[in-house]
Amino acid sequence: MASTLKVSVLLCVLSVSVLGVFSDIPPPCNRIECPIYDTIEVGNGYEIRRYNSAVWISNPPIQDISLVEATRTGFRRLFDYIQGKNNYKKTIEMTAPVISEVSPSDGPFCKSSFVVSFFVPKENQANPPPAKDLNVQRWKNVYVAVRQFGGFVKDSNVGEEAAALKASIAGTKWLAAIEKNHRAGHASIYTVAQYNDPIEYDNRVNEIWFLFDYGNKLHAM
Repeated sequence: MASTLKVSVLLCVLSVSVLGVFSDIPPPCNRIECPIYDTIEVGNGYEIRRYNSAVWISNPPIQDISLVEATRTGFRRLFDYIQGKNNYKKTIEMTAPVISEVSPSDGPFCKSSFVVSFFVPKENQANPPPAKDLNVQRWKNVYVAVRQFGGFVKDSNVGEEAAALKASIAGTKWLAAIEKNHRAGHASIYTVAQYNDPIEYDNRVNEIWFLFDYGNKLHAM
């Protein structure tokens, strides 16, 4: 009985700390709208997706030493936006994920740059309400290398998760494509996707993304 209990505890810990087995969609997307993607490949600790024509409303770059604080600042603006603080005074349904594109600074105590964005629901994508100091991004077949992890996003763990994703795709054509994109001048090194409401404590799902072109480009409107 004791050995059975140990196995049960171990399985529980593994399921909470590492969301290594990818489901068809992140669990929160069963209740709110998320961008549609095609799964291209599932590997050991990573997934390759292709997002088709996703639309985002984005903050201008936020300078901060903390991803958590920058995301909080950007999310407040985006929450005001979906609550009607836009030129059309239109309320918009909550979606997931909220993403933060990270362009790290050169030094440990220097401010990094963060672009925090909200996925625009399908019914609003043709004509997203404009708003001061926010802009619209339209993706055209963007490829993403993904690693999932649970719990709350912290400044202390995102770098480790990004390094783990890079290690898991080492030696693949995907890492070569990602590094080629970075050499071509793409600013963001990685993106943090958060799917849960900030006040939710259970079953949290986060992802590290490496965005890259694979014969296609990002387009901004």
